[in-house]
Amino acid sequence: MSSSPPIDPGDRPGRRPVRAARRWLAGRSLRTRLVLALVSLLALVSVTIGGLTTVALRQFLIDRLDAQLAPATVLRGAGRPAFPGNGPAIPPGLPPGTVVADITGDRVTAASTLTRSPSSEDPFPDETPVPADEVAALADVPVGVEPRTVDLGARGEYRAVARQFRDGRVRVVALPLAGVRETVWWMVAAQAGVATVGLLIAGVAGALIVRATLRPLNRVAATATRVTELPLDRGEVALAVRVPAANTDPRTEVGQVGAALNRMLGHVADALAARQASETRVRQFVADASHELRTPLAAIRGYAEVARRGRDEVPADVAHALRRVESESTRMTSLVDDLLLLARLDTGRPLAVDQVDLSALVVDAVSDAHVAGPEHRWQLALPEVVIRVPGDAARLHQVVANLLTNARVHTPPGTGVTTTLTVEGAAAVLTVADDGPGVPTELQPEVFERFARGDSSRSRANGSTGLGLAIVAAVVEAHRGTVEVDSRPGRTVFTVRLPNPTADA
Repeated sequence: MSSSPPIDPGDRPGRRPVRAARRWLAGRSLRTRLVLALVSLLALVSVTIGGLTTVALRQFLIDRLDAQLAPATVLRGAGRPAFPGNGPAIPPGLPPGTVVADITGDRVTAASTLTRSPSSEDPFPDETPVPADEVAALADVPVGVEPRTVDLGARGEYRAVARQFRDGRVRVVALPLAGVRETVWWMVAAQAGVATVGLLIAGVAGALIVRATLRPLNRVAATATRVTELPLDRGEVALAVRVPAANTDPRTEVGQVGAALNRMLGHVADALAARQASETRVRQFVADASHELRTPLAAIRGYAEVARRGRDEVPADVAHALRRVESESTRMTSLVDDLLLLARLDTGRPLAVDQVDLSALVVDAVSDAHVAGPEHRWQLALPEVVIRVPGDAARLHQVVANLLTNARVHTPPGTGVTTTLTVEGAAAVLTVADDGPGVPTELQPEVFERFARGDSSRSRANGSTGLGLAIVAAVVEAHRGTVEVDSRPGRTVFTVRLPNPTADA
C-alpha cells in the first residue's frame, strides 16, 4: 500500500501568499520596502483603531437604546389604554419604529408600532397595528432579563425586553437598531476615507523622508560604482576614489558602511600598488633579459652556421647537431624578440605613426602565408578602394601575419582561410576566418593572454610559443583599436578594428 508524501509545512496554501509577497519584495529597493512597511504599519494601526472605535460606538449606541427601554418597561399599569382597533398601547418617550407586543403563552396576541412620536400640538402618538406573525420572534424574549437583540426578518434587528404585569400578562417593548446600524456604517465610511487620505499623505511624506535619509547610502553606492568602472586589471591604477568624510561617521549605520568601504579601498589600493611594482620589476627584467640575450643568441647561431659550413668535413651526427643548434637559436631569437616587443608595449613606448597602406599590407601577408602553408586554401576579399590607417607598418604587418600563422598552425591541411578588409563607420575592419575545428570554449576568454594554448602540453611540435595572439592584442591596443574572437566548431573569426581609416580610389 502506497503512502502519500508528507506535506511540507512551508507549502501550505495559507503560506503561499506570504511567500509570493516575500518574492515580490525581494526584488524591490530598500527605499520601496521601507515605505511599504511604513504604510502597512500605519494601515494596520488605522484598521485596529477604527475597528475598536466602531465597536465602542456601536456598544455605546446600544447602551443608549437599553437606557430608553428601562423606563418603558416599568409596568405599573398597561400604559395608555389602547384605542379601539389598535394593538397594545406604547409607553410615552419612545422613538418612531418602536414595537410593543403582548404575549400570551408562547405566541404574540397583539402588536403595534409607533409611526409618529407625540408633540406639544398632539400629545398622542400615532400607532399602527402589526400582524402577529411579523413579530413572532418577540415571543422568545425571556421575561426579566437584560435587553437583547432580536431579528424580526424584513423589519430588521431590534433591542427587546420583556416584562410581566401583575395580572400575569407579558409585554415586550422593542426598539429598532436601524439608526445604530446607519450611524455605525457612516462611521466606518468616514474612517475609511480619513485613513485612505492619511495613508496617501503618509506614503508620500514617508517616501520623501526615506529618500532624504538614504541619500548618504546612495553616495556610498555611487562611490562603489565609480570604483567598479576603473580598469583595475592592468596598468598603474590610482585608486583615489573614497567615500566623502561626511558619510563615514561611525555613529550611524551608513557611516559605518562608508568607513568600512574606505578601509577596503585602502587595502585594495595597497595591493594594486604592490602588484604594479611587481609587474614593473618583471617587465623590466624581461626587457633587460631579452635585450641581453639577443647578442649571445646571434653569436651562437653564427658560430653554428660557420662550423656547419666550414672547410673541414664534419661527421653527419655533428652536422645534424649543429643544424639543431642553429634552428633552436633562431626560434629562441624569435621568442626573445616577441618578449622584448611585449615589454616595450607594456611600458607604453610610442610606436611609429605613418599612413599605412593596409590593403597592400594584407596582400603581402596573405601571399607570405600562402607560401608558408600551401596545403591550406587561402582567400582574400578587398574593397575597390585603398584603405589606409595611421600606425606602425611593421607592427600592423606583424598583427596580420600572426593571425594568419595562428590559422595555419592550429587548423588541419585543407582548411579554408579567408581574409577580409572593409571600412565600417570610423574603423577599418580586418577579419581572418577559417573553417577549422575552432577554439575551445574554455580557452576563448583567455585566448589573447600570453602563453595561452589550446592544450595543456608544452610541446613545440606545432611551432607555437603562445605569444602570437598576445602580440596581436598588444599592438592593436597600442593603435587604440580592438580585437575579438568568435569561434565555434567549423567557424572561427578574428576581428580587428583600427580607428581613423581613409579610403582612396
